Amino acid sequence: MREPRDKIFITCAVTGNLTTPEQTPHLPITPEQIADACLGAAEAGAAVVHIHVRDPSTGRPSMELAYYREVVERIRARDNQLILNITTGPGGRFVPSPDEPRIAAPGTTLMAPENRVEHIAILKPDICTIDLNTMNSGKEVVINTPTNVRRMAKVMRDACVKPEVELFDSGDIALMHDMLKDGSLAGPVLCSFVMGVRYGFQPSPETVIYARNLLPPDAEFTAIGIGRSAFTAVAQSYLAGGHVRVGLEDAVYLSRGELAPSNAAMVAKARRIVEDLGGQVVGPREARAIIGLPTRLADAGVA
Repeated sequence: MREPRDKIFITCAVTGNLTTPEQTPHLPITPEQIADACLGAAEAGAAVVHIHVRDPSTGRPSMELAYYREVVERIRARDNQLILNITTGPGGRFVPSPDEPRIAAPGTTLMAPENRVEHIAILKPDICTIDLNTMNSGKEVVINTPTNVRRMAKVMRDACVKPEVELFDSGDIALMHDMLKDGSLAGPVLCSFVMGVRYGFQPSPETVIYARNLLPPDAEFTAIGIGRSAFTAVAQSYLAGGHVRVGLEDAVYLSRGELAPSNAAMVAKARRIVEDLGGQVVGPREARAIIGLPTRLADAGVA
């Protein structure tokens, strides 16, 4: 049984892929807003920022390399140590046509796995996510086949970028073990349990303990709560021996009926929860040691 850690790091997921501007006026949209949100989260105590980008004119999710590059350059111009975790989640969604399910309907984003990680190979962030889930998502399907995730993992490995493995159900953990066995992933693994997505892990202390006990002994993990479970998951993850994550990707409320005014405010609340429970929140330098990342030199260039 793992005890709560003395030191943990906070990840802030600042904008995501599914939160909409209609849900909150505080959602960062432009590369400048996303970079500022990351830096504000760092000032509040986040050691890691998880980055998606959006089309500045529409607010819709984007995979445009230029937007990712601008976000990274803006952050690195002001903070050289903050750990950058860039998504590779977009590109796995399939919407079947009602009358011919083999044919993709509008909303499908499914693409070749190498295209989903092209920006990782170019920008070489500290970390990038790799989703192992194939599952129902609303009325649609997310598809990440074992073959395709191995192809994505190879690009990450060749770029010397550490994967953060996102796990949506117990079968994903089984796939992760297989990938560790065949060398597609290298340990110690960094992973997250995503709880609260319909048809995946549901948020509860029992889920966190169950999922944690399926991991390799040396794994570093975070239990993520979506929506109303965002802050209860902070306590549950910490008490189970994990790290924590919050942000406007995961939830838009700071408390019941109160919209979070910023990602930084969510990080500050998560920090209070951890500290009130007896934990210590560490900055990027110590988080790099925990994760197994090199410390960046003060005069280093863009990640």
